[in-house]
Amino acid sequence: MYFLTKSLVIIIGSISLSLGINLFLTPYEILDGGVVGLALILHYLYNFKIGLMIIIISMPIFIIAWFKYRTYFYNSVHGLITSSFIIDLLKPVRNIVQIDALYSAIFGGILVGFGIGLMLRFQTSTGGTDLIAQLICDKTGMNVGLLIFSMDAIIILVGGIVLTSHTLLLSIITVLVGGLMISAMTVTE
Repeated sequence: MYFLTKSLVIIIGSISLSLGINLFLTPYEILDGGVVGLALILHYLYNFKIGLMIIIISMPIFIIAWFKYRTYFYNSVHGLITSSFIIDLLKPVRNIVQIDALYSAIFGGILVGFGIGLMLRFQTSTGGTDLIAQLICDKTGMNVGLLIFSMDAIIILVGGIVLTSHTLLLSIITVLVGGLMISAMTVTE
């Protein structure tokens, strides 16, 4: 029963994440943080497949996880593969919803945050920069949340520079809304 529940959570979380990206972020070149943000930058600049880029960018992180954090590897590899596949599978839904860019940033953040938060609530994830932050934290004692925030800020800033300032502002909104949604989803009682 546990395996079935976790599988269902990964699928629902991946669909939410994928709809957030495809329906609301990509039409306006809005970024998210972490590995997804890097994949989106590559998509906007070179039209690479987002899901495929997430897997390629994540490979070094998962190699490290295999040797340093085996539990993290097992808890994240299914989420990574499923969400990456569904992101590319749902590409045809782009441009179905046409709303103002500001609302798109907000709704995108809600769906992405819900998907990630749901998976985190059930001890799984899509992997990504949180492992790098955890490794740095273990070596230096720095706050892991601050490290994740700093990496996300750098990715969004780079995206804002290579894309547009409009992208930067909308991406900040998306990350803030997504972060609030993840926090709400992962609050323990």
